[in-house]
Amino acid sequence: QVRLVESGGGLVQAGGSLRLSCAASERTFSMGWFRQAPGKEREFIAAISWSGGSTRYADSVKGRFTISRNNALNTIYLQMNSLKPEDTAVYICASKTGGIGAGPYDYWGQGTQVTVSS
Repeated sequence: QVRLVESGGGLVQAGGSLRLSCAASERTFSMGWFRQAPGKEREFIAAISWSGGSTRYADSVKGRFTISRNNALNTIYLQMNSLKPEDTAVYICASKTGGIGAGPYDYWGQGTQVTVSS
């Protein structure tokens, strides 16, 4: 089983930036970021292929967030710019054995809190 540990969350002002990291216990294939606010469903944010050559983004973050990975470190990142209060949520890292556009995610991290003040 793949273990995923997120870090880098915190409190920032609207318009600010934050970079999240997700360290995996072993080599992974496609990976992604999700977020969940209290009382709301988990929301897809971004995904990246095993090679890093393909990425996908939710419309709500397109142009503001960038997903990347460093396979030598078994780590993916989420660079978040132009943050808005509505971005406040627990951000969760996930991985799957399938390709970027196929199949469900298999493993999930515990999440890291991101809070954006107005």
